[in-house]
Amino acid sequence: MKQELAAREINRHTRLMRAAKFPYVKTLSEYDNTRLHHIQPAYVNELSGCDYISKRENIIMLGNPGSGKTHLSIALGIKACEAGYHVKFMTAARLVNEMTEAKDSRNLLKLERALTKVDLLIIDELSYVRFNRAQSELLFQIISERSERGSIITSSNLEFSKWVDLFENEMMLSALIDRLTFKSHILNLNTKDNLGRSSLKTK
Repeated sequence: MKQELAAREINRHTRLMRAAKFPYVKTLSEYDNTRLHHIQPAYVNELSGCDYISKRENIIMLGNPGSGKTHLSIALGIKACEAGYHVKFMTAARLVNEMTEAKDSRNLLKLERALTKVDLLIIDELSYVRFNRAQSELLFQIISERSERGSIITSSNLEFSKWVDLFENEMMLSALIDRLTFKSHILNLNTKDNLGRSSLKTK
């Protein structure tokens, strides 16, 4: 009976990992804590306990390239899978492209429902692609629908004041940031002190 339960748990974890679609496997033990100049490693370990998911809180990672944002996002996502949560990892560009294609094929509602059901949505690399008005609306829609219903981890090379370079609609951008930062943990992962704000904030 114990072997059967253990086998079921392994199978469940395998299914959750496969469904998450991580680009590769990264763990917290592999992360170089010497990169953390503005937050304590103990706080990252605390987040790995996944309480933020049960509380439907978000994690926002801001930092320059090479600071390990994607590594930490994947590592925390894997911890969530180990805890039995449903996770989905996507780059911001891929998320918007899939939503655009789903809209064109009239399958947008189906995709939105699928994304709404996951406990943790990881949106990586929110900084490399500029979104037009239609794409901004789609991204806002999925983030807005998850507000206080499910957790998001997102990462960006840019501080919030520079997100205007990514979105055409500044009013919508303001509302999007409000929803993302509500009940959130904001991690300053800059390897240089160039963020110009507190390293960690929970709202």
